[in-house]
Amino acid sequence: MKRGELYRVSPASSTDIKRQRVYVIISRQELIDSAYSTLICAPVYSTFEGLSTQVVIGINEGLKHESAIRCDELISIQKIRLTDYIGCLSGEKLDELGSALIIAVGVE
Repeated sequence: MKRGELYRVSPASSTDIKRQRVYVIISRQELIDSAYSTLICAPVYSTFEGLSTQVVIGINEGLKHESAIRCDELISIQKIRLTDYIGCLSGEKLDELGSALIIAVGVE
């Protein structure tokens, strides 16, 4: 597992109306490689509003159509649930993700 990889995950709760959703791993590599059981992830939605906290991704990342990572909706997901690999972000998209995360959490 690596930072920037995308996985399809079944929802842990009934609050998500989708049967499955794609998430991108946000956690730093040291945490991913550790014995810690959960990782910080961001959901991917097929709709986007052009916000500075959203990163547009699509076919190049393994998806069927253009979508967006929503950095305002970070969640913790157990590593064991991240089994259905979809694809990964390019270096350029990882840089965009980093910028969106800085904005989302209000870090200067």
